[in-house]
Amino acid sequence: LMLDGSGIAELEIRKDDFRITRYKQRTETSVIFSVDASGSAALQRLAEAKGAVEQVLADCYVRRDHVALIAFRGASAALLLAPTRSLLRVRRSLAELVGGGMTPLAAGIDAALQLALEARQRGQTPVLVLMTDGRANVARDGSTGRQAAAADALAGARAVRAAGVRALFLDTAPRPLPPARLLATEMGARYLPLPYLDAVAISQQVQSLAEVP
Repeated sequence: LMLDGSGIAELEIRKDDFRITRYKQRTETSVIFSVDASGSAALQRLAEAKGAVEQVLADCYVRRDHVALIAFRGASAALLLAPTRSLLRVRRSLAELVGGGMTPLAAGIDAALQLALEARQRGQTPVLVLMTDGRANVARDGSTGRQAAAADALAGARAVRAAGVRALFLDTAPRPLPPARLLATEMGARYLPLPYLDAVAISQQVQSLAEVP
């Protein structure tokens, strides 16, 4: 309060007298793993994927998030686990996951994007985690050949970026190679070489993406 010359009290209000409280409601996250289960290195990749998925699920259970699992090999991609919080279901699906064969990378990306868009329609925030070395040899139409398969994989990656889906690209090659980096760039994904990460670090990266405003 201030007194003017006539002795009448005046109330002075300053800008910093106002306080605004904003409440932020966190949405559920749906973490979608799309795992390359093809080729001679499949067993190593799958072992890494199993550890990562279980760790992410353990962390997601606390945050009330969901985990889904897609595997691609041969001529197509298969949804092994629809979005779930059940650790038992995840372990059962991972135990049944087998590897080998050719690499339909575009099918793996397309299937993951479709699942991500469905999660978004349910009001969830999708996070796509692609685990591959980026070397495709099966195109969308099922034909073999690296050139057509690579072109289709790039088209799928660009569709992920156009949809605004948050993505993490885990390069599973023993030594990082240009094809994987190019795919990650076209996807707008965070690129990380898997040989230098453990399951806990992967889970932290997923959580970091989920928390991006």
